[in-house]
Amino acid sequence: MLENKNTSLTPLSTIGEFPLIKHLTKKFSLDPSLDTECGIGDDSAVLSKREHPTLVSSDLLIENIHFDLSYVPLKHLGYKAIMVNLSDIFAMNGTPTQVLVNIAVSNRFTLEALEELYEGIALACKRYKVDLIGGDTSSATKGLTLSITVLGTAKKENIAYRKGAKKNDLLVVSGDIGAAYMGLQVLEREKEVFKVNPKSQPDLSPYTYCIERQLKPEARKDVIDLLEKLKIVPTSMIDISDGLSSECIHLCKSSKVGCRLYEEKIPMDPEMLRTCDELSIPNMTAAFQGGEDYELLFTINPSDYEKIKDNPLVSVIGHITDENEGYYWVTGLGQSIELEAQGWDALKK
Repeated sequence: MLENKNTSLTPLSTIGEFPLIKHLTKKFSLDPSLDTECGIGDDSAVLSKREHPTLVSSDLLIENIHFDLSYVPLKHLGYKAIMVNLSDIFAMNGTPTQVLVNIAVSNRFTLEALEELYEGIALACKRYKVDLIGGDTSSATKGLTLSITVLGTAKKENIAYRKGAKKNDLLVVSGDIGAAYMGLQVLEREKEVFKVNPKSQPDLSPYTYCIERQLKPEARKDVIDLLEKLKIVPTSMIDISDGLSSECIHLCKSSKVGCRLYEEKIPMDPEMLRTCDELSIPNMTAAFQGGEDYELLFTINPSDYEKIKDNPLVSVIGHITDENEGYYWVTGLGQSIELEAQGWDALKK
């Protein structure tokens, strides 16, 4: 047996998910004889240096870490599991084509339960014209774990990496931000109420949009189609899974730039704002730190502004600055506040 000579062990909870990935992979480099164009560090890996490279991304969903089956229907879980992976391909300005689904499941689940899960998977694949081409199935001692791998493609010249943002580029976001987080807060609140009173019947109608954003997000293929139609190639892009603040910082660090975001420009749904007021959660906390919106955050050349300025699918929320100017958001009163990456981190939850 090998002896562990390290007398000072480091808990993973003190590191965080992305620093851990960087630490564990720092000794790995790409073999120039192979066809890997881009490896670890972006939304998807890029394979092959040909005209239409293959994009590959993978995601892990673990019960009671990434989802809670006390309020997440299995059909919704299957649908969402595919969406979060398709979003990574769209975040490279690509088109998803195939998925592989790996599942580990305990004996508490029945055949009918798994059929419900796969109904959601099938609906997502049909709606987004993606083929399910394989995967693996295993028993587990506890709970349910899903691992999804998605394949896609893109024209080489159209691929949008995180590293391409330049000073004066405009920061653009699709859709609206923060509603998924507020949907989660409502569901968690009702879960606690149910524990106290199992006979309670909550009225969730005032939170329909927020709950749908949490349980059944949609990957933004429509935005990718819009960019192609307008002949806009983003200079950089990332999807918003861990919170707007975290994703802005990821993008800026990869591009070696800074940024300025403006509070009044952040798109937020009226229902989300009402729910924030009701639950006494600052709306900018929900927008910046919430996560799971699966919207696209990207930068464009200022010369493309006229093409998108009035389009309802996207909003210009800021601009790129020099790296030494840092990452800040500007309040409605003109105060500059430093962005902090306090969004979702699976190792710290």
